[in-house]
Amino acid sequence: MAQQQTVSGAVPGPMVALARRARLASRTLAQSPSSARDRALWAAAAAVRDASPAILEANAKDLEASTARDAFRDRLTLTPERVEAMAVGLEEMADLPDPVGRVLEEWTRPNGLRFRRVATPVGVIGVIYESRPNVGADAAGLCIKSGNAVLLRGGSESLHSARAIHAAIQAGLRAADLPEDAVLIAPDADRAHVADMLGAAGLVDLLIPRGGRSLVERVQKEARVPVLAHADGLCHTYVHSAADPGMARRIVLNAKMRRVGICGATETLLIDAAIAPSLLPQIVGDLAEFGCTFRADAEARAIMPDLPAATEQDFSTEWLDAVLNIAVVDGVDEALDHIQHYGSSHTEAIVTSDEAVATRFLNGTDSAVVMWNASTQFCDGGEFGFGAEIGIATGRFHARGPVGVEQLTTFRYEVIGTGQVRT
Repeated sequence: MAQQQTVSGAVPGPMVALARRARLASRTLAQSPSSARDRALWAAAAAVRDASPAILEANAKDLEASTARDAFRDRLTLTPERVEAMAVGLEEMADLPDPVGRVLEEWTRPNGLRFRRVATPVGVIGVIYESRPNVGADAAGLCIKSGNAVLLRGGSESLHSARAIHAAIQAGLRAADLPEDAVLIAPDADRAHVADMLGAAGLVDLLIPRGGRSLVERVQKEARVPVLAHADGLCHTYVHSAADPGMARRIVLNAKMRRVGICGATETLLIDAAIAPSLLPQIVGDLAEFGCTFRADAEARAIMPDLPAATEQDFSTEWLDAVLNIAVVDGVDEALDHIQHYGSSHTEAIVTSDEAVATRFLNGTDSAVVMWNASTQFCDGGEFGFGAEIGIATGRFHARGPVGVEQLTTFRYEVIGTGQVRT
């Protein structure tokens, strides 16, 4: 009773009831067979497709009320293709191996005791997200697959979209005879719900914030619950002197301009001094055609004087927009030094045909994801084969990079004896 009073005192407001309902549902979901969780995902995918007109209508209401600039408006926008991608992601999660109950390791001690480390669900996961409504579908699907209940709190700008998507997910749970309370959403966009979730020790086992720096920093500062997060996606693409010029141009264009408002978009181009005079003008021309603007260091401006000068702050900025920082470097070590100084441990890429240099780069950065001859925009759970992701983790513990179903499990130890007693 004392523990219940402590939790109640720490988590006032309507999220208390939701969190308790999620806690009860998590026990049922954790013990459910993989086949039931997979049926729920298949049914949820079908419900998303059936509800596509309603989801798009709800999204139109959100867009009508939005005053966000283009890059953030793109995050908020749903299209028939993006709704279909949500459904496909749920189906891909259903097809993944069951992450629950995996024997991660086993061994036998000299006294005959057998030990097993077995994957288990985390419990109740709280996801606080802002403008991207598809986050609700991805988070719900990954949590269902991994046997976790999830408590969602979307941003006010995506409220109508989030509710429509949530209704489809709950339809999938009903179809599989699993508790609807396994996926719950805040009743409205009241900011007090965030504070409730941050203080939900004993009810929520893990918090995952998906949003801008201010949200993530607040969660990391105030949470009484463990947090899995990244603050910035300050990603770099380094074009080495041994890069194939055509490949480099394609990769940089995609890494920056495919979708400028996602955390895997490249924010800074690093290019070797040996090839910059010939290749940099071509890369800048490619991106300028698509509306990109630039911030360049002195060495880059010596080659292209019309480029605006970059400030120290520019190289520390996650633009999430059609703006690219440019720095000319003298080899891989200088590129790594730049990344170490300005990077956010998210995703870095090198373009080169020199395997030794690529290996030096891959081993030399401590970012969660490092790529060789590929666009940084591949830092995405779907592209990793996870079906989707619940976020990108840039910390050092538990999970790094795209967080999929395996990363949403913890473990227990099972010890099997034959009557041993300890002396």
